[in-house]
Amino acid sequence: MEVTAITRNARMSAFKGRPLCRALRGLTAEKALATVEFSPKKAATIIAKTLKSAMANAKHNDNVADPSALTVKLCVLDEGTRMRRYWPTARGSAHPIARRLCHCKVVLTDEKKEAK
Repeated sequence: MEVTAITRNARMSAFKGRPLCRALRGLTAEKALATVEFSPKKAATIIAKTLKSAMANAKHNDNVADPSALTVKLCVLDEGTRMRRYWPTARGSAHPIARRLCHCKVVLTDEKKEAK
């Protein structure tokens, strides 16, 4: 059984949060949430929100007794659209600015990973 949660159009660059996402893969949901809560990165709040949503989805939609025992199978930050803005410069010209957005996806599963 897999449970997913997606947060779309979060106002952050996906590049900045990917190392934190990589660190969460394979952890239980409870340990992943504890790791994210003590991280100083801005991505931590977005990932925590999505992780809590996935745990709530497991409890209410799939009737899982203990959603904190599920493991994080997938945690990714994908690039979203970009807000195009312009910065006015000298002599009436303008420089483009791309304000980046990202999508956060968390997949929780109850399958145990086999040791190799």
